[in-house]
Amino acid sequence: MPEHRDPADAPRPETTRPDALGFATRQIHAGADRIDGHRPRATPIYLTAGFEFADFDQANERFVQSDDGYSYTRVGNPTNSAVERRIADLEGGAGALLVGSGQAAVSTAVLALAASGDHLVSASGIYEGSRELFRDNFSRLGIETSFVTEANDPAAWEAAIRPETKALFAESIPNPRNEILDIAAVAAVARRHGIPLIIDSTLATPYLLRPIEHGADVVVHSASKFLAGHGTVLGGVIVDAGRIDWTATGDRFPHLTRTPGSDGRTVAERSGRAAFLDYARANIALRQGPSPSPFNAFFILQGIETLSLRVQRHSESAQRIAEWLAEHPAVESVDYSGLPSSPYHALAERYLPRGAGSVFSFTLRGGRDAARTFVNAVELFTRMTHLGDVRSLVLHPASTTHVNRTEQERQAAGIGQGLLRLSIGLEDADDLIADLDRALGAVEAAELLERAGIV
Repeated sequence: MPEHRDPADAPRPETTRPDALGFATRQIHAGADRIDGHRPRATPIYLTAGFEFADFDQANERFVQSDDGYSYTRVGNPTNSAVERRIADLEGGAGALLVGSGQAAVSTAVLALAASGDHLVSASGIYEGSRELFRDNFSRLGIETSFVTEANDPAAWEAAIRPETKALFAESIPNPRNEILDIAAVAAVARRHGIPLIIDSTLATPYLLRPIEHGADVVVHSASKFLAGHGTVLGGVIVDAGRIDWTATGDRFPHLTRTPGSDGRTVAERSGRAAFLDYARANIALRQGPSPSPFNAFFILQGIETLSLRVQRHSESAQRIAEWLAEHPAVESVDYSGLPSSPYHALAERYLPRGAGSVFSFTLRGGRDAARTFVNAVELFTRMTHLGDVRSLVLHPASTTHVNRTEQERQAAGIGQGLLRLSIGLEDADDLIADLDRALGAVEAAELLERAGIV
């Protein structure tokens, strides 16, 4: 069984400022570095496929990793590395890996742990793209996944674990219903079995919640969402807590502990507690190629500099809008943990004292027809499949993200035909409420006409 250290003992990444500085300061300064002796205000975009070697020996050293310089952007790039250092600092991790998208982050993290014949345990209430990745793509690779319906029931996780289980996976704020995961409870199960816990914390961001502080071993993000923040670029990131002693995992992860490299040492012997992240970088990301563009990395870094300001505003507006929707007669229910009526409210108060996030769902009484009328009537909300944008967004999951599920599966997941997902942006909350009120008025008018037999 791997050794897990207390979260407080996990190593902190190097920064250019003392650790005592606040989040807003660190989101601007953490991981900053002098570039080639210069002091640029903004991190330069190293838009290059590769980097020159000084001589024959340096080329060899870069490839055997005895020199930590750059060789090829698919392996590493100074712009990308700046993003990795900053996000690792904000999450409280020991290191990070930037990849091309959030889906690439999930797949790279899992494939760095599991292989054919292995097994995952995942919460069932997760982003549909991740669920399909596990259920379809990974199953064809021989990696089976068991889905836990009651994600906050430790006994359900215990019952699903097998000898070949290589990771537990869940989301801190599941998409789309704003349920809250009891991370510490699931982490305790993972720790008892010596299995890494991977948390997708895209919707929480490190400003609202840092899963590593609650026992998670790996955190992934779709950096395309709140971290970048403007709906312009794609990116994903994997953050390693650096907590697991991989040399103590025995035969559970043979690719890390039993297979020697060209230097005669295993990855765990060579990299220690960084073995997972180093393997993910050098053996998964390098070979499968989910490479992020340095251009995209630059915009993610720019977005992070205003992360706390944006997320605070997102969450404040979402709270107000959720409260308003909960009182509207056309609305059957609102799934928002910031509401006292939510079954997840106590967990939100515990894990999310700064706000319950800005992505949530609500259900219209009129079902699919009402949802269609509503979506077609909004003027300020943007109709698109994205989250964490400065613009407010609306989507009907049953006909889009969850369209490949059967109706029975959708109902079991709480995805009814009248359910709509909102991602609250940075517009004035009064204007957003006015737009919602206009669309809900159109729904009520359509229902009156239908009852009168006019339509």
